[in-house]
Amino acid sequence: MTAVKAIQSVQLDDENNTVIILDQTLLPNEKVFLHLSTPEEIWEAIYHLKVRGAPAIGIAAAFGVYLGTKQSKASTYEQLLDDFQKIKQYLASSRPTAVNLFWALDRMEDRLKVEKDKSIEEIKNALKEEAEHIRNEDEQVCYSIGEHALSLLKPGWGLLTHCNAGTIATARYGTALAPIYLGQERGYHFKVFADETRPLLQGARLTAWELQEAGVDVTLICDNMASIVMKEGKVQAVLVGCDRVAANGDTANKIGTSGVAILAKYYGIPFYVCAPLSTIDLDCPTGEHIPIEVRKAEEITTKWYEKPMAPENVQTYNPAFDVTDHELITAIITEKGIAYPPFTKSLKHMKSV
Repeated sequence: MTAVKAIQSVQLDDENNTVIILDQTLLPNEKVFLHLSTPEEIWEAIYHLKVRGAPAIGIAAAFGVYLGTKQSKASTYEQLLDDFQKIKQYLASSRPTAVNLFWALDRMEDRLKVEKDKSIEEIKNALKEEAEHIRNEDEQVCYSIGEHALSLLKPGWGLLTHCNAGTIATARYGTALAPIYLGQERGYHFKVFADETRPLLQGARLTAWELQEAGVDVTLICDNMASIVMKEGKVQAVLVGCDRVAANGDTANKIGTSGVAILAKYYGIPFYVCAPLSTIDLDCPTGEHIPIEVRKAEEITTKWYEKPMAPENVQTYNPAFDVTDHELITAIITEKGIAYPPFTKSLKHMKSV
């Protein structure tokens, strides 16, 4: 378990002007770290899911916009700001749904503007410091989410999770997996069911790998098996992460999450969303306002197969996320505490604490 928690999925090598990421597309068969030195390489890594998970994407973007600005030849603040904004806008175009991407880039720009009266070198150093703060704060945020979530769980429970919201999706610990790791340390002996999470199999490739490496009792199931394990009484709570939370509590997460929430509601199982405050978007009124990324057909038809597994030229629809209605969510667990319905009030309060 210590080895899994020790993994840093995103880190800065400032001396060599690179962002180092764990290539999640190669797991579980290969553990390869990529050294990225240009905004183009970082954009490509985010878009192609080599780095994924809302917090990890934000950290990668913060490091990326810092490195790009560090290499700027600007001699004035105005020139530096112009270079920064071009890199920021470019990186922001990589994925539309995870609000952490935009939150981290906006935070970096805010820091740059605060330092505008300092020298170019001092501004660049401040950007490095801010990016490192974003990474370090996320680790503490995840730990706090784990503590709050663990207070809702009992030893020996069966837990179901969807997609991957673990160590490799964050700075450390994860969001939805954080209480599982803390429970493992404290003898809770959870039994975890991991949905495979089609079509990109984040549950099969990443969550099952993480938890098995950590010595957690984990069972991999197909997405369409969630209902039967719930019906059989094997699941006492559902834990998922998220990429954006609207002001009313509607939550965007990996495709298939809303179906799990509907099943949990039917079987009377609590459905918990583990969400850093940075994913809560009070400017987004409801889930209908969350942009949903639609990805290429090949992820459904050919990506995981030796031969095509669908008719040639068949129409496909491949949304990467869906929105879970707030009425299906038992609670949203943040680093500042647990938000209960009505979320319009509790989330606003959480953000103001």
